[in-house]
Amino acid sequence: MVLFIVVASAIILLAAYFTYGKFLANTVFKLDDKNPVPSVEMEDGVDYVPAKKGMLLGQHFSAIAAAGPINGPILAAVIYGWAPALLWVILGCIFIGGIHDMGSLVASVRHKAKSITEVVRLNVSHRACILFMIFVWITLVYVIVAFTDITASSFVGNVTLENGEVVSGAGIASSSAMYLALPIIMGLLMRFGGLKEGLAVAIFLPLVGVAIWAGQSLPLSLPVADPATAQKIWGVLILVYCLVAAMMPMWLLLQPRGALGGYFLYIALVVAAIGIMFGGYEINYPAFTNLNPDGSLGEHFWTPMFPILFITIACGACSGFHALVSSGTSSKQLAKETDATAIGYGAMLLEGMVAVVSIVCVMILAKDSELITKAPNFIYAMGIGSFMELIGIPAAFGISFGLMAFTTFVYDTLDVCTRLGRYVIEELTGWRDMKGKVLGTVLTSAVPIFFIFQTMTDAKGNVIPAWKTFWNTFGASNQLLGGMTMITLAVFCKCTGRKGWMLYAPMTIMFAVTMTALVQAVIRIIGAWMDGTFVWMIHGLQFVVAAALIVLALLVVYHCVLKLRDAAPIVKRD
Repeated sequence: MVLFIVVASAIILLAAYFTYGKFLANTVFKLDDKNPVPSVEMEDGVDYVPAKKGMLLGQHFSAIAAAGPINGPILAAVIYGWAPALLWVILGCIFIGGIHDMGSLVASVRHKAKSITEVVRLNVSHRACILFMIFVWITLVYVIVAFTDITASSFVGNVTLENGEVVSGAGIASSSAMYLALPIIMGLLMRFGGLKEGLAVAIFLPLVGVAIWAGQSLPLSLPVADPATAQKIWGVLILVYCLVAAMMPMWLLLQPRGALGGYFLYIALVVAAIGIMFGGYEINYPAFTNLNPDGSLGEHFWTPMFPILFITIACGACSGFHALVSSGTSSKQLAKETDATAIGYGAMLLEGMVAVVSIVCVMILAKDSELITKAPNFIYAMGIGSFMELIGIPAAFGISFGLMAFTTFVYDTLDVCTRLGRYVIEELTGWRDMKGKVLGTVLTSAVPIFFIFQTMTDAKGNVIPAWKTFWNTFGASNQLLGGMTMITLAVFCKCTGRKGWMLYAPMTIMFAVTMTALVQAVIRIIGAWMDGTFVWMIHGLQFVVAAALIVLALLVVYHCVLKLRDAAPIVKRD
């Protein structure tokens, strides 16, 4: 049954690429390689650098995927059952996430690779642009905090397997450090040594496997006894890496790491496929967890699922963050317009498959399994480890591989987020020189460092991981950004004489889901205040951010709706 579900999911997603994806490319966006692209017209060797489709696909895929299609689907499947999580992933990435990502990429390319916020300024209004940029920057900070914390947690502590083998967090940290060094060496050799992309990947990809193996033998542990303190230090070190990486030229880190990371993640998908095909796994976890014992719908079957399921699974179905990647880094590297189908729509479908594999890691668990209580990255790693055991690979290596796949996703996202935050600051302030790059990067990194250093506890004094504190608000803000992006794309289609009807239902769904979630969050926070369980660092922060996001989103939507009411196209840009 597990095999059938995975194969059916893959076939549906592949069919969507060759049908709906081609419809978007040929009929809606009218991609044409005769049109000039910014990466060629504005090439500067730093931000604007044309990349081959395969390399850019790997980079874009690893940047958008991050921990989202692992963390969110696993959390949702554990809470609500695997069936609703799977349905939302499949339908969401085909009809919502795919057009969102592809549209953002195309709109940016048609506007000289400007960010989605600049697309708002040029098609809606300057005021809407400012509001949109503030919203985007807040969302980016949330992404950085959540993903930094969950990655740092992988570097602390040990996992003891049933056979007695130990997978150390210090070993994962060591493997990660080696992994980050490899693309820099690869980039230098490709830039100055004449090393071709294909040969470079053939040489350096096996070295990623060596890094995974060597990490457990050469653990990189901090001289700190307290695990909580060690996690904070690792969080700061990760953010320092992001600060430096965000200012590096594309060719030195982003492009070679994208190639390596992309292939590495493809291997993770292939390994999972082999394990599922030959493992003989059965579905053990319930399809729905909130049914009555007799199988009937529970009293609260729908209300918790809507809207929480749809914001818990952001990446893997629809993610506003993808618009920032598409219009921030990928549009500056797109070598020709027709590549947008594979990069924009195809990568979203690949992310959907990552989400499907993540859900499978829950499906094969018993409902009373101890793993259900673990962090999603460990559930994913244990699933990948069990798949790799089937082909004779030791479980410890398999779990290390799974955790490295997880952190690979995250690294690619974290430094891209920091770079995008830099772009937002540059656009807001007009700082386009080196001072702007440095200050924009520092400002984007400073706020996450503050939160990483905080120890967050609930009203009973229990320590709450930062990523858990930020996840639901991150999910809501992320999905709300997706809705705002789609209404912006609808305006873009209107302004350029295109049909944008396929955007209306998705953006309505996203707004309904996210606004409901944010209003419910505000109500819960008020309830915590009234019953005496209010905690400033948790509830106070969530209230301020939720209220700010609601106001900013409504103002942006108001300006977009006014523009959509115009009867005729404003200008034919292409």
